[in-house]
Amino acid sequence: MKFYFIYILFCSDGTFYTGMTNDLERRLEQHQSGNRKDSYTYSRRPVFLKWYLQCTNPSEAIKIEKQIKGWSHKKKDAPIQENWQDLIEFSQNYTEYGHPNNRIRSSTSLDRYRVLI
Repeated sequence: MKFYFIYILFCSDGTFYTGMTNDLERRLEQHQSGNRKDSYTYSRRPVFLKWYLQCTNPSEAIKIEKQIKGWSHKKKDAPIQENWQDLIEFSQNYTEYGHPNNRIRSSTSLDRYRVLI
């Protein structure tokens, strides 16, 4: 079975980089070595793997990567810190659902996420 990994790196300038690969170890080595001068992480090395999710479906992995790339810095930090409630809160559409302080939150299972510490 082939695996695909969506990952979040913490860069030396304090930003996050999100990517996807089918070989996580090789891809991390490429980020650290700086083999592409035009890449986002080249001038932000060293980078540190903070979080990853393993998938078996490449289409799902691409979809999740694109979704995470659109997240704010605070929202990307939530799964890294295993702060699932913040991830839920930062995901809410206040226009549709109102502010979280004014409603009762439902529990959501996010067990499929893996975190690297």
